[in-house]
Amino acid sequence: MKTAVIVTGGMIEPEFAHSFLETHRYDYLIGVDRGIEFLKQDGKIPTHIVGDFDSSSKETLQWFQKKEGIEIRTFLPEKDETDTQIAIDLAMERQCEAIYILGGTGTRIDHMLGNLQILSKPFQEGISCYLIDSHNRVRLCSDYLMLKKKEQFGTYVSLIPHSECVTGLTLKGFYYPLSNARLDNKTSLGISNEIVEEEAEIFLKTGELFVIESKD
Repeated sequence: MKTAVIVTGGMIEPEFAHSFLETHRYDYLIGVDRGIEFLKQDGKIPTHIVGDFDSSSKETLQWFQKKEGIEIRTFLPEKDETDTQIAIDLAMERQCEAIYILGGTGTRIDHMLGNLQILSKPFQEGISCYLIDSHNRVRLCSDYLMLKKKEQFGTYVSLIPHSECVTGLTLKGFYYPLSNARLDNKTSLGISNEIVEEEAEIFLKTGELFVIESKD
């Protein structure tokens, strides 16, 4: 299974990002705009670099340009897609089956919401795509998802509709179970559940959910 890690230009947590890159196998490492500043500091050589580079230094970009084997794609700032979207498209072009996005959260709520939205494109193609930082791991779910307690990221599991509503939502193995429930985007019912069995299962008949595993 081909895997890509995207290091983008939001909130980079150096210790967490370093640990993640050291402990996870990946086929492609894609640096996105300001994310290349971290990669240089951490001594990681990406397979690809993409972006308009309006938030990274010329010196860092030139440093990577001197390295062999890095594919660099430069775009104008006046474009329809964000740099992170371009990186996801690249990972899909490389036929990756799993994509992890580091640096996709932070103080720019608009960018973070945009990054949550663009999880949809790979998800609809059957590609697992995760937005991850030291406190949260986010993915999309439709139909069915099983979470193992020993593999969960943190303590809490929150379910938030990505579509206008989800129907037939059934939760098993959670502290707050549900049976054939309807959850729409006007309620906070799905916030802060917990896994209480070795395996927890999410079933739904229609719609899509953000599944957010959180440490606090």
